[in-house]
Amino acid sequence: MDTFQVKGTPKRGLLGTTLGFFFGFAAVSLYGPTAVNFKEAMGISSTLLGLLVAIPSLSGSLLRIPFGAWVDTTGGKKPFFILLLLSVIGLGGITLLLHFSYPNHMHGMYGLILFFGFLSGCGIATFSVGIGQTSYWYPQKEQGKALGTYAGLGNLAPGIFSLILPLYLAHYGFISAYLAWFIFLFIGLLIYAKLGVNAYYFQFRDAKMSIDKSREKAKKLGQEIFPSGSVKDSLINSAKVKNTWALVVLYFTTFGGFIALTAWFPTYWNQFQGFSGVKAGLFTAIFSILASLLRVPGGSFADKAGGERMSLLAMVLVLLSSIVLAFTQSAVIGILAAIVLAAGMGFNNAAVFKLVPHYVPQSVGGAAGWVGGLGAFGGFVIPPLMGAIADSYGKIGYARGFFVFVLLAAINMFIIYRLLKSKPVEKN
Repeated sequence: MDTFQVKGTPKRGLLGTTLGFFFGFAAVSLYGPTAVNFKEAMGISSTLLGLLVAIPSLSGSLLRIPFGAWVDTTGGKKPFFILLLLSVIGLGGITLLLHFSYPNHMHGMYGLILFFGFLSGCGIATFSVGIGQTSYWYPQKEQGKALGTYAGLGNLAPGIFSLILPLYLAHYGFISAYLAWFIFLFIGLLIYAKLGVNAYYFQFRDAKMSIDKSREKAKKLGQEIFPSGSVKDSLINSAKVKNTWALVVLYFTTFGGFIALTAWFPTYWNQFQGFSGVKAGLFTAIFSILASLLRVPGGSFADKAGGERMSLLAMVLVLLSSIVLAFTQSAVIGILAAIVLAAGMGFNNAAVFKLVPHYVPQSVGGAAGWVGGLGAFGGFVIPPLMGAIADSYGKIGYARGFFVFVLLAAINMFIIYRLLKSKPVEKN
């Protein structure tokens, strides 16, 4: 046993999870832009179409919870690989179905496409797995930087592909796009299989070393965070920590909000500001990319200033920018406010996952599952609320809908205040 050679480094562990999540998140980017093709071919209602478009995000949210907790027993590579493989199967299934049945033989295929869509969404669920897998590689003082880099770069996929997809669809067509995305995701699966590696403790456990010896040897190599218990224990233990639920609410606002606004902003720019579809898509992509990229410096800032203080600053930005967006009719001011809102969301998303291993060090995977899975549900809850406001107030309602974020930011500022009041002295 003593001759066992460990594999990888923290940097390699981070590279593997970041690339894996980027590929997995990109896998479902086709659904929204190609929704009209499914509607026309199958003759389905708008309600059924809405379910079809939402189903990858639904599985990508719910599966974060059990798969995130699984990291605490396996180290992450196995659940991450399985989720990517299921996503490959889902996207491959849709590609084959379209090749043989589109456009004249699609009637009656709705259930099958819904199933494949559910599988495709598994790539999004890799997020919480990657959080746990990355977290175990790094010491407490570097969690913000590492997790900010992972989530920030991985989250770039929706923004980047919202720019690429319209061009690809225009030049190569609907079915070709699905084939290209299937090949892209399959390559991502192979890359992760090669680069993905578990932290030292899990490698020693896989080599049949005892828990105590594995901890001892991993500590000598620099690992600071260790799991305890089974998948069930990880979920239960993290759920018992009240601050886990505080982090869920914080993440619900800014990651759920990020997903929600990626869907809402095209309508806002088009219907309220009068932008063309292409221009509306461009400014939505700018918001998405900025919110993702700013998670990287946001993580480093959180390491230095503390996750709670970083989150408080972020919520101030969300509050102020949302008030401006709710009232301004100026396109220029609206664009500037959207940029500030992107900064607030990116910074808070980074701060939240700096705090996960701080508050729940023995069940990082379970906590990451709860926070990532339930937090992402904001992407389903927030748009209908904003839509209801728009229905009530007419055109101005597209702006007034941002009051949802004003309320959420105010609630979160109170939560952060309570976290700071109860926070122990942090040792870096």
